[in-house]
Amino acid sequence: MRGRDAKRETMSIGVFDSGVGGLTVHRALVERFPQADFVYLADQANAPYGGRPGEEIVDLTKAGCIRLFDEGASLIVLACNTASAIALRRLQQTWLPGYRRETGRPLNVLGIIVPTIEAATGMPWEHEADRRDEQVTKVDVLGVFSTPGTANSRVFEIEIDKRKQDLAVFSEPCPNLARMIEENADREALAGEIAGHVDALRRRIGRHPDRAVLGCTHYEIVADLFRDALPPGTPLIHQPGATAEALGRYMERHPEYVAGGTGQRRFLTTGTPGPQNGLVGSFWGEPLAFEGA
Repeated sequence: MRGRDAKRETMSIGVFDSGVGGLTVHRALVERFPQADFVYLADQANAPYGGRPGEEIVDLTKAGCIRLFDEGASLIVLACNTASAIALRRLQQTWLPGYRRETGRPLNVLGIIVPTIEAATGMPWEHEADRRDEQVTKVDVLGVFSTPGTANSRVFEIEIDKRKQDLAVFSEPCPNLARMIEENADREALAGEIAGHVDALRRRIGRHPDRAVLGCTHYEIVADLFRDALPPGTPLIHQPGATAEALGRYMERHPEYVAGGTGQRRFLTTGTPGPQNGLVGSFWGEPLAFEGA
C-alpha cells in the first residue's frame, strides 16, 4: 500500500493526441485545473490517424496510453476524436481492467466524444429518448466536420439519435485538413480547404447546418476560418470547453484520481522533438517545444 500511495503522489493528468490538435483540449483542461500536473503526448510519428485502419488506431492509442501511464498519469483524456470513436471502448473493455490489476493503480482513459454529444444535445449521456411519446415537429441540423475515421464510425449520428430525435446529424469528412494544420499550411490554403468542405456539406444537406461541431481537435486551432466559411452567427460547439467541464464533474465523483498539485506541464512527441510549428505557437500564445517520447 505504501508503494501505491507513493506513486499516487506523483500522479498527473495525461492528454493524448495523434498530433498538436489535442493542445486545444489541453489548454482548456489547464484553465479548469490550474494546479494539476499534466503530461501531453503527441504521436506525431504516426499522425494523422483519420485515414488509418481501425486496428492500427487501437494499437497506437494503447501504446500512447501505456507511455502516459508510465510517465505517472492516473487519468488520460484522449484528445483525439478518431481515437475516442474507434479505440476508446475497446481499450476500456478489453485491456484496461487487466492493466489496472497488473499495476495496482487507479487508472482510467476517457474520451472527448461523450462530452461533445452531451453539449450538442443538452442531455446527459445516460439519457435515451422515449420514442413512443416524443412527437417531432421541427428538426434542427447539426453539421460535424471530422476526419474520415470519425465520420465512418458514425458515432455522432448513432449516439445523438439515441438521445434527441429532433436533431439530425450530417458528418463531413475532411481527409486533408488535420495534416495541413499539422504541417503548418498557410492560412489561405486552410481557408480554401475549409470553405470547400462547408460548401460540400451545404450541398448535401440542401442548406447550411443550424449548428456545427469541429469534430477534430486540430480544427479548433482554425475555428475562426470555420466561422468565416459558415453563415454569420452559426453556433460552434467547442469540444475543449465541453471536455474540461465534463472532466471537472468526473473528478468530483472520483477522488481516487489524484492530479498532482505543482502545476507541472510536460510535452512529449513520438516525432521530432524541439520547437513546434508557427501555427501551434500562435495558437498557444508562445513558442512550444516538445521532448522526445
